[in-house]
Amino acid sequence: MADTKREIERKYESDESGLPDLTGVAGVTTVVDKGVAELDAVYYDTPDERLASAGITLRRRTGGDDAGWHLKFPVSSGVRDEIREPLSDAVPSALAGLLRSRVRDTDLVPLVRIRSSRDVRDLLDADGALLAEVGVDAVHAERLIGVPLGTQWSEIEVELADGGDPAFLDKVDKKLRKAGVRASAAPSKLARALRETTPREADAAKSEPDKKAKGAKEPKGAKRAEEAKGAEGGKAAEEAKATKKGKAGGKRAPEPPRVAADHVLAYVGAQRDAIVGLDPAVRRDLPDSVHSMRVATRRLRSSLRSYSKVLDRTFTDPIGAELKWLAGELGVDRDQEVLTERLTAALDDLPSTLLVGPVRTRLRTWSQAGSSGSRRRLIAVLDGTRYLDLLNTLDALIAQPPLLKAAQGDPEKVLTKAVRREEGKVSTLVEQALDLPSGTDRDLAMHEARKKAKRARYAAEAAVDFDDGFKARVRASKSLQTLLGDHQDSVMAREALRDLASQAQGAGEISFTYGVLYGREERRAAEIEATLPDAYERWRTP
Repeated sequence: MADTKREIERKYESDESGLPDLTGVAGVTTVVDKGVAELDAVYYDTPDERLASAGITLRRRTGGDDAGWHLKFPVSSGVRDEIREPLSDAVPSALAGLLRSRVRDTDLVPLVRIRSSRDVRDLLDADGALLAEVGVDAVHAERLIGVPLGTQWSEIEVELADGGDPAFLDKVDKKLRKAGVRASAAPSKLARALRETTPREADAAKSEPDKKAKGAKEPKGAKRAEEAKGAEGGKAAEEAKATKKGKAGGKRAPEPPRVAADHVLAYVGAQRDAIVGLDPAVRRDLPDSVHSMRVATRRLRSSLRSYSKVLDRTFTDPIGAELKWLAGELGVDRDQEVLTERLTAALDDLPSTLLVGPVRTRLRTWSQAGSSGSRRRLIAVLDGTRYLDLLNTLDALIAQPPLLKAAQGDPEKVLTKAVRREEGKVSTLVEQALDLPSGTDRDLAMHEARKKAKRARYAAEAAVDFDDGFKARVRASKSLQTLLGDHQDSVMAREALRDLASQAQGAGEISFTYGVLYGREERRAAEIEATLPDAYERWRTP
């Protein structure tokens, strides 16, 4: 099992004056000189620097007291999760697995070597406990592939002690800034090394477009729209309908034209990024990671269906089928877990006088029997060819989208029409449910309405970037979806309670409590059905 720790640190520029006196920092009683450590780290990445572009670092480091392989995932500014493995010649398989969604079949190669002479100080409190470690690093970095350029600099790194209060770093920061020390512009040594060892020719090429339009930003998807124009032979948007306020004199300048495809592809790309980014968290079994990844697959599949006038379903339907498969794999145990949590909470809410027999033991046994122990299976899925092929296909979809004529259309018209089409399906199903008596048919209609409400919500989410007004539609659909989802949970809970009661009776146990819980769930469902007309009206006019 890999060793994992939360790393919280701040970096600062340094000069020949070195480290200012930190004895005046609030809470610091002693500053201990720990001497100089010689650190030698080789950073690995794909040749096209996929890890670096995501803020992820993988290094093999010798020297110091933590020699080994270190894999760091960004959490927030100055906060990273560091996963460690012992020294070895090759990248440890445990770390390689965590990078598979980004690396896939591409080799990890030595990218940059960074050698640091670290002058270390420990900041201790009155009890001698470590508050933070401060290092002044003399850094020499060299690029190992491409043009072999090198660079060097000096920096100060302040790392919070394990379990320490992050607010302590604010106190150190105040002291350093008062001494004239500036925060580092680079989030990591690797980021700075890559920036400063980029060949000048590449820098010139990157800045060339700026010479033509001083700082003007090319709109997202403009290139895609132009390609769509050529492919479809249609008429590209000639004028922008929206304008943005200029900085000078309050004048309004024309905004670069954007088309429907830009917004749809931006949403599709965001969900693809979420799947790729959540993959390591799922492998690490972090809280809510499986659920979040499953939601991203559903959002993506739903958007492909909703915007079938923008993206050709001949190409996207097979992708949707694979996304449905992935969501199913991610949800193998999820529904059972949710149902168990609901029934457990219901038991907790019962007076002890209504709890008759070994109900909790029965529920626990039932839950374990319904669980497939899918953890190992899920990792196998994420390591499998089918999943990696899906990720590659999603990349291809975004790079070369199968655009239809509407892709070049006015986003207000195209996106609004798609949202209204999905909402129309919701209306049909809700009204059908309202016309039916309570029972199985109404339950099924409400369940289908819930799924369509979710799709309408996701369609509106894709349109929010164009018009904030769609936020109200997102909220409205989410509210209706939640209500209908609660109803479906009640339906599933009653089915489970019937199953539990049957098992209890077969074992000679009293089934009274299951009947009580069933009645409560039945009443809850009836209450939801009674509120549905008003909820539906609110959804129609948010």
